[in-house]
Amino acid sequence: MDMIDTTTDMGKGMLGLYSRFDRLRLSGYIQPQYQVAQSKGAKTFEGGDFAPNSDNRFMLRRARVRIDYLRSNKNLQPAFQFVFQFDANERQFSVRDIWARLFENKWQHLAFTTGMFARPFGFEVNLSSQDRESPERGRMSQTLMKSERDLGAMVTFESRKKDFKWRYLKVDAGLFNGQGINGPVEFDGFKDFIGKIALKPYPIANNLFLSGAVSHLNGGMVQNTKYRYETDGGKVSVDSSAGIVGQKNPRIYTGLDAQLRWRSKWGNTEVRGEYWWGTQTATANSSETPTVLAVDPAGYYVREFNGAFFYLLQHIVNTHNQLGLKIDWYDPNTEVTGSEIGVAGSGLTPADIKYTSYAFGYNHYFNENVKVMVWYAVVNNEKTQLPGYTGDLKDNILTLRLQYRF
Repeated sequence: MDMIDTTTDMGKGMLGLYSRFDRLRLSGYIQPQYQVAQSKGAKTFEGGDFAPNSDNRFMLRRARVRIDYLRSNKNLQPAFQFVFQFDANERQFSVRDIWARLFENKWQHLAFTTGMFARPFGFEVNLSSQDRESPERGRMSQTLMKSERDLGAMVTFESRKKDFKWRYLKVDAGLFNGQGINGPVEFDGFKDFIGKIALKPYPIANNLFLSGAVSHLNGGMVQNTKYRYETDGGKVSVDSSAGIVGQKNPRIYTGLDAQLRWRSKWGNTEVRGEYWWGTQTATANSSETPTVLAVDPAGYYVREFNGAFFYLLQHIVNTHNQLGLKIDWYDPNTEVTGSEIGVAGSGLTPADIKYTSYAFGYNHYFNENVKVMVWYAVVNNEKTQLPGYTGDLKDNILTLRLQYRF
């Protein structure tokens, strides 16, 4: 996770490093990779679309440097943490994190975070890309939580006392702009509330640990044009009444996730599941959250969605070798089927198509600093009546990646 859990051995070790090296820590990682697509110009969520005449590429998927500063009080308790992280690759230079965190040390239960940081929603969104076992997050994560981060403020309940009876409980609650870090500016007065109640890895039996969470996002964006579209009876209907201008279009998500890990002499066996559902406001040709306001005569499309991620991870022989299976789906419009998309007069677009991905791979950990990943993603889309989507697209992707971290 992006933020230090001071109750774990790793968190305590990081605090020790801060104390030894004058409170400052520098870390980072790079991910050079080679990919092969099933067809030229494949559109993919495995690192971005391919160029029109390319079906293979070398790329620097991520190259990040992170600077942490932690100030402790006279009792060596964490008092203040500041983080700055940026990403530099052949495509762009971008800032990923700028946030500060204040710790409450009277009861040692609370913390307050403000700045640009990961939204406290679900499991996959908050799992760092350097620790994730698959090359990329699922299609739904990348669509609804693009870039994972947003600007806002958050209060966290997470006890740092070993003997506290609720030490396995973590609660986050925050307000965020809503557009994410891809938006150039906050364009309305509405904010997203995000809350999460999580059970940290809890020993339910010998070498068996359970964790999980329930997450909820309640937000929206202003209706600044006189056109709002909704799905009804297998087709899109429009509300063009003047009274809708200025109203709040809903963005409401609910998520459930659980992780079960068993330790054996080989390493770990882990099963993860995560399911989201809710309402999304977006545009005609995309279900991503808009980062700028629409301009007349365009309008907003309100759709019901659901999706899920499932992982099965297994170490083999030892912790240096790991096999993985991942299944994810994202249905941006649960009120229609593939056969209804593209029917004359329906008003449905490629943004309403459901995708299901099956990915399997192998990870080899040479040591704590270097790993290699070999993953193949099989992507299936609904068959529709839209031109270009009457069959399954040729968009399977093979990814070979090296990761170096320090």
